[in-house]
Amino acid sequence: MLVSAKEMLQKAKSGKYAVGQFNINNLEWTKAVLLTAEELRSPVILGVSEGAGKYMCGFNTVADMVKAMMKTLNITVPVALHLDHGTYEGAYKAMDAGFSSVMFDGSHYGIEENVEKTTDVIREAHSRGISVEAEVGAIGGEEDGVIGGGEVADPDECKRIADLGVDMLAAGIGNIHGKYPANWAGLRFDVLDAIQQKTGEMPLVLHGGTGIPADMIRKAISLGVSKINVNTECQLAFQEATRKYIEEGKDLIGKGFDPRKLLAPGVEAIKATVKEKMELFGSVGKAE
Repeated sequence: MLVSAKEMLQKAKSGKYAVGQFNINNLEWTKAVLLTAEELRSPVILGVSEGAGKYMCGFNTVADMVKAMMKTLNITVPVALHLDHGTYEGAYKAMDAGFSSVMFDGSHYGIEENVEKTTDVIREAHSRGISVEAEVGAIGGEEDGVIGGGEVADPDECKRIADLGVDMLAAGIGNIHGKYPANWAGLRFDVLDAIQQKTGEMPLVLHGGTGIPADMIRKAISLGVSKINVNTECQLAFQEATRKYIEEGKDLIGKGFDPRKLLAPGVEAIKATVKEKMELFGSVGKAE
């Protein structure tokens, strides 16, 4: 059964660890993340962007697949199905489809409109027991065609959004989606600390978890980050393993062209990446 992300993140915040959000792109991705979470006894958040949802034939297809897979694989750890960077309309569609958590990304609106729309989403989601993530200050890099300039959030705006009653808050602190450029200046821990001071017990979310050095991740967790999003790293691991399989000619041997065989090395690579991240985030063994 899917659960809201609220309780798992409150536990993470008080326990000084973070829960990973691993974006899913298809059946293989979902299976790899769920099996690894169960094996490591870690709570987990499955992230679905609107683009990935469209690719997988809509939110209903995604939610039904995840629920059926959890039942078949006998997944007993807490799992939240979360809309990543949702639009206002998308948040409502995901809730109707059975998602247990949604992110409404109003960071491209002015603060007044962001507050108004976030308030609406919170009211509806909380009436259904669904957790809500909001965002202040665009995260750099590209997310479904939306490019942010690595903006840094205003701690006062963060407090204003946090006070609306969101369950988790994503704030730009110099992080970027996708690969980090060579001249990246690093995370702004001074800003993260200032946001933490103003938002108190609110679990904070770090987007663009791929490529941030491990020591920076650990420091961010110590400063209140309780949810870290990973997507690109799993995609790169899947791509490298699949490329190797084909370059070695394994798809030409016997039934090596069977997609179940062709995609298997990539699935194992995703599992290894998820395991590495769960160990870094400190969530291993935290599922009760």
